[in-house]
Amino acid sequence: MPPVLTECLNECSDKIISMTHGGDPNPTQLADKPLAEVVAEQMQALAAPSRLRILGALHQKPRSVGDLSEAISMEPSAVSHQLRVLRHLGLVLGERDGRRIVYRLHDEHIGLLLREAIAHVDHLRLGLRSQPARETVTAR
Repeated sequence: MPPVLTECLNECSDKIISMTHGGDPNPTQLADKPLAEVVAEQMQALAAPSRLRILGALHQKPRSVGDLSEAISMEPSAVSHQLRVLRHLGLVLGERDGRRIVYRLHDEHIGLLLREAIAHVDHLRLGLRSQPARETVTAR
């Protein structure tokens, strides 16, 4: 597990537990600095077009470096470099299959992030207005 993620899990585990499977993630929790740092690091990984292209190809199906290189027209060395970044951040997993390693998305959340990012860009491109974000504050 990446060191920054491990540190955050140790420092803010009570905040993260409420966000995990079965919970309802609340963006107001990003006011917590350690949590915001980990989320920002994950989001920065999505800021590189080459990494997005790799994640998109892996969303379709698991692939080796050679398969990814061919699918997205990138040099294998560049693909390998980006995969190291994505693995470090916990966005992809690699499993040995004989002499090669086959990569896949870490989990379904990565695909959801990709779909939401594409939907947001499409929304902006079409000039659509959205309803205001729903209130998440509960009365005590």
